Amino acid sequence: MAMFESLSDRLSHTLRKITGKAQLSEENIQESLREVRMALLEADVALPVVKDFVDHVRLRAVGQEVSRSLNPGQQFLKIVKQELESVMGTASEGLNLAVQPPAVILMAGLQGAGKTTSVAKLARYLKEREKKKVMVVSADVYRPAAIKQLETLAADVGAVFFPSAADQSPVTIATDAVAAARKAFVDVLIVDTAGRLHIDAELMAEISQIHSAIKPVETLFVIDAMIGQDAVNTAKAFSEALPLTGVVLTKVDGDARGGAALSVRHVTGKPIKFMGVGEKTDALEPFHPDRIASRILGMGDVLSLIEEVERKVDHKKAEKLAQKVQKGKSFDLEDLRDQLHQMQNLGGMGAMLEKLPGMGNVAQLAEQSNMTSQFKKMEAIINSMTPAERKNPDMLNGSRKRRITQGSGTSIQDLGRLLKQHKQMAKVMKKMKGKGMANMMRGLAGNLPSGGMPPGGFPR
Repeated sequence: MAMFESLSDRLSHTLRKITGKAQLSEENIQESLREVRMALLEADVALPVVKDFVDHVRLRAVGQEVSRSLNPGQQFLKIVKQELESVMGTASEGLNLAVQPPAVILMAGLQGAGKTTSVAKLARYLKEREKKKVMVVSADVYRPAAIKQLETLAADVGAVFFPSAADQSPVTIATDAVAAARKAFVDVLIVDTAGRLHIDAELMAEISQIHSAIKPVETLFVIDAMIGQDAVNTAKAFSEALPLTGVVLTKVDGDARGGAALSVRHVTGKPIKFMGVGEKTDALEPFHPDRIASRILGMGDVLSLIEEVERKVDHKKAEKLAQKVQKGKSFDLEDLRDQLHQMQNLGGMGAMLEKLPGMGNVAQLAEQSNMTSQFKKMEAIINSMTPAERKNPDMLNGSRKRRITQGSGTSIQDLGRLLKQHKQMAKVMKKMKGKGMANMMRGLAGNLPSGGMPPGGFPR
């Protein structure tokens, strides 16, 4: 399921109707805003947020700004995008780690929001992208399993684990961890706290005590995007009890509506700093309101895609292929297998397409036609070949083809399809003359006008 899928479908449909209009009247602006309002309410966005948003857009759209512009439809779309951004916070706000180490981060939230996993994801993020030495500790004395879980996750992500036990007091655990972090010259200490199934006075009092004892530089509220409207109420209660500095939105990938992402900032007045987009420990992304607004409006998010490619693509292999193609050597089936691997590292074809402008529907089709399993099939076929056959597919005769398909459990048609796709890719590679994948994405982004929008607004 794609993030913000239903909201994106509704909004891009509504706005596509208005973008093509050469003139905007108060009447068609009102009609569009009515549809935008319905789309937001159905996406579980909190009522006061919807009301403010629609009022702001109406004020700007009915004013001079739109009527005087060359393309009123485009201008209206631009206003919607800017207002969406400002609902979520105008810019991406990182963590404030510019303090005498250790910088202490306190994580708060309800049980089941994904706090412990978020601690591990954040530790990995800080270690890999910010090159920090990170220690983690669990002050959740009510669930010994949570302490054990954090220990396992810390080992996975390469963070220092500070042990704690169920018979200690949460405040003692936290203060001891700060002292240990100082001794071990740790840059960042992340403190996991207990969650309850609902907000209660005891939980709030305990977390306030921990907060006063360790004076964290960041207090992050972890919230599950899937709980929709309830997210708003818990966010409110926590922001009243604790001086929050930011929000981590989890399970965003499972929430097709996206209401929580649009409501939390408005309610807490605090920026969403990160969002969890999957189960794995690397599935944490900084929250960029402008990119998310762009994604919601079906304009894609090329920047995030380029960053992901830069980070996850095996540069050595990419470089090798680039040099090979530059030297005029042909793109063989081993190269194709490497490319398939790279695509799977990036979360498959659907995940990539979703971030390209106007490709939301194509991404859904890609997922439905189950491209990942097709990739696996292609890989199985290539694996069943001899190195010589991979280097030179032209040598495949009838008996070789039979052997390969039997060995990979596929059909002659599957093999034929693979060879055809390989031929097409080899042609493209010849033209590319060794541009890396990130450059390909850049080229693609460069061909789009600013803001990543296709010419003439939405793709027709």
